Amino acid sequence: MFTLAHLSDPHLGPLTKFSLRELIGKRATGYVNWRRKRRHAHDMEILGLIVADILAQKPDHIACTGDVSHIGLPTEFKTALSFLDTLGQRDSVSFVPGNHDCYARSSLSALARELAPWCASDGGEAGYPWYRQRGPVALIGVNTGIPTLPLMATGRLGSAQIAVAEKLLTQAKADGLIRVVLIHHPPYVGGARRTRELVDADAFEAMLRRTGAELVLHGHNHRFSLAWRPGLDHDVPIVGVPSASIGPRGGHGELACWHLLRIEGPAAAPHISLERRAFDLDGTVKLLQSIPLTGGGMV
Repeated sequence: MFTLAHLSDPHLGPLTKFSLRELIGKRATGYVNWRRKRRHAHDMEILGLIVADILAQKPDHIACTGDVSHIGLPTEFKTALSFLDTLGQRDSVSFVPGNHDCYARSSLSALARELAPWCASDGGEAGYPWYRQRGPVALIGVNTGIPTLPLMATGRLGSAQIAVAEKLLTQAKADGLIRVVLIHHPPYVGGARRTRELVDADAFEAMLRRTGAELVLHGHNHRFSLAWRPGLDHDVPIVGVPSASIGPRGGHGELACWHLLRIEGPAAAPHISLERRAFDLDGTVKLLQSIPLTGGGMV
């Protein structure tokens, strides 16, 4: 059995020092939003409890699907580097960025530089999609984060990235591996409301129909979701996890949660189950629900 922990959207805080010049443009509205809402909604003590629970389960691998930052400041990625190191050895942790990590064009170089160890292929190649084999599983990470206008949180893959992902999925299938795609935005039509959606979700769905996958994991909405979309041989489960840091003080989304995926069996007919583990108001992290993710259908 291979166990995979999935967390997303920790929105690490508090914000570190920055210059007023760095707040030019979209970051100015993002900073106001952080001051008014996000700094209260995202609780780092609760995130600590979530991380402790993840480590207690001793997963074989940990995947974080983005939004480690609030407004994509270079100093925020220094904080993210330390956070990802708390999750385990660097070869046992994978990362793909979210829209907050790509908040501004000036975010992109610092993001790539600081978080490179967690988002490179096995051969060390940088860029997206990346490809990592861990045991019987092929992990394929894609980047939907793009700088956008204020009040927009859309994502985009682009035709080039989709084409490479298709080749990697085909390769992994030929190698007899169980294929898991990591992505930030919900990659299906209707997965997020307008201004927050993946704008080329239809192209991703079309690629899934051609190549298939065994599992797709995403964040972004701060809510649990389970959707099924047609694949090459079977419907593909697409699972969204809530933020790993939201507490009871408010904010859009459910209380902090993470998912434990149990994966076993042959690639042609794997058995995959999901355990949802969430923060409870009594101050502990508890098992909420167990869900089989094989043999399902369209939702």
